[in-house]
Amino acid sequence: MKKIIVPIDFSEYSEYALETAAILAKKNHAEILALHMLELSEAILTKGSDSQMESLFFMKLAEKRFNEFLDKAYLDNIKVTPIVKHFKVFSEVNEVAKENQADLVVMGSQGSSGIKEYFVGSNTEKVVRYSDIPVLVIKHNPILTEFETIVFASDFSDDAVSAYLKAKDMCNTLQANMNLVYVNLPGESFKSTAEMEGKVVTFLKKAEGNLESLSKVTYVSDYTVEQGISNFANLIGADLVAVATHGRKGIAHFFEGSISEDVANHSTLPVMTFKI
Repeated sequence: MKKIIVPIDFSEYSEYALETAAILAKKNHAEILALHMLELSEAILTKGSDSQMESLFFMKLAEKRFNEFLDKAYLDNIKVTPIVKHFKVFSEVNEVAKENQADLVVMGSQGSSGIKEYFVGSNTEKVVRYSDIPVLVIKHNPILTEFETIVFASDFSDDAVSAYLKAKDMCNTLQANMNLVYVNLPGESFKSTAEMEGKVVTFLKKAEGNLESLSKVTYVSDYTVEQGISNFANLIGADLVAVATHGRKGIAHFFEGSISEDVANHSTLPVMTFKI
């Protein structure tokens, strides 16, 4: 991990993300790209000299506030590159990531009740939707961000192979132990033990060409995928939950009969998304 993007809106939640990124940057000798999106209308930017002076004033004001925001002791000895964009276009986060060959986006999320407000029609959801690289969503002040134990929940379908491999690479980077979980649901989605095991074996052979990770898979039964993942994560003392996204379709149907953003919305743990 060489470069970490942190979108900044000057809120306490973006500071949580910035501090988390600092911890990860120090551990991996990485650079932080602090990104602020200055919301200026196209009219202001394209009109006459008076409007251009107004836009210049707002840009200078934002840059001053930005520099003050980045004056944090925990950023000492970390290379921090501030980037200011003129428009609040969230696809630009992915463009900045591509231009700078970034490895991770870290964003803050409001509230202890989950990130529903952010994953449904909000800034973080939009970034996740467009991002080709993993997005780490932080909900609290980063008291501990070692991420030693990670839960990757999957339905072990062919679509999930790419997300699984990305998650595995990230776990290796973080020097974390990745636990795989398959949640078996009642009703039409129910599968027998033999069916679940057969699906996982086929998946791992396709993803890795071997069954070395088979011992890391746990099968749990619950009424919803969300409850199953949460209960399993609490049982093993997980530090982070990893889920997959379908890109510009948003957090799409990843599990049969469920929606994976429900997991992110109500998880009390940090959540990392990987694009399928």
